[in-house]
Amino acid sequence: MEAVKQGSACLGLRSDKLVVLAAINRAPSELSSYQKKIFKIDDHMGIAIAGLTADARSLARYMRTECLNHKYVYGTDMTTGRLVEGVADKHQQCTQSYVRRPYGVGLLVAGYDKTGPHLFETSPSGTYLEYYAMAIGSRAQSAKTYLEKHYDSLAGLEQKELIKHALQALAGCQQGDKELSTKNVTVAIVGEGVPYTLLDEATLQPYLDEIEVSADAEMADDDAAEGGAAE
Repeated sequence: MEAVKQGSACLGLRSDKLVVLAAINRAPSELSSYQKKIFKIDDHMGIAIAGLTADARSLARYMRTECLNHKYVYGTDMTTGRLVEGVADKHQQCTQSYVRRPYGVGLLVAGYDKTGPHLFETSPSGTYLEYYAMAIGSRAQSAKTYLEKHYDSLAGLEQKELIKHALQALAGCQQGDKELSTKNVTVAIVGEGVPYTLLDEATLQPYLDEIEVSADAEMADDDAAEGGAAE
């Protein structure tokens, strides 16, 4: 659990038709590239991770194999809940065995199946829960506070509004004065009529520009209010 808390933040939120995943990419040093935080599992499913990336890659490979086997045997996409339960069992087995250490990673699993959109969180202890919106990782409480204020209004939102909410919630998780950019943020979306899609830099940049403009406007309003109060 401590490994999950130390990992860079990621979050997910869903409407009636779509699920959005967003994550902050962390670079080990200024000379290295950013680590990958969001992984594709199938055309209808993806995960965001907080914790040990190597453990996440191992679990992602297991999830992809399960999806392929299910599709080969039954000819349909695997339901999100069934796969999450399998992953949670895999987590939990390691807590009772001396052969392997527990997985030091938390997952946010986003999927769309015949029962609609779903967002699950799994933890190293083997527990899993379904959410309308959730954030995990370092400084995730800031994102949780934002999501708690707005989750009631998420159900009817379209893709653009969901992505804006995700980025605004994620902005509070950045350390120091760093700002969100196309290099340190990854956003993926999946839903009704929308296969798993990882947004590229050109698509993501307009959303970041809007967030920055709205933040500057809020600061200007706050300054004006403080100036009026002083007078």
